[in-house]
Amino acid sequence: MKYALLLTNQADEVASWQDLSEAEQQKLRAEEMPQWGELFGWIEQKGLKVEGLELDSPNEARTVRVRDGETLVTDGPYAETREQIGGFFVIESDDLDDAIELASRVPVVRKGSVEIRPVVAQ
Repeated sequence: MKYALLLTNQADEVASWQDLSEAEQQKLRAEEMPQWGELFGWIEQKGLKVEGLELDSPNEARTVRVRDGETLVTDGPYAETREQIGGFFVIESDDLDDAIELASRVPVVRKGSVEIRPVVAQ
């Protein structure tokens, strides 16, 4: 079974991040990297099949809609929400508990959340 893990941050956290200078952002990233290293070490130790990517700022998003045959493209996130997706993992496991444990170890879960959804089998 495959599970998608959607990593979210509070919108106000994203906004405050964007207000930081590049140097301040790099400093905070460097401070958080050991936590990510621990997570990736745990994934490797467990032998889990996991893929994931960090997403760029919601300000860089484009939303596409087709209405009455016309393609409309708007700037910004896909929806007005208090949480914004910052990245994702896809885990392949026979056990939902592996996905839950992975989610509990993702550093952003301490201030944001990780939503787990089964991927529809093709």
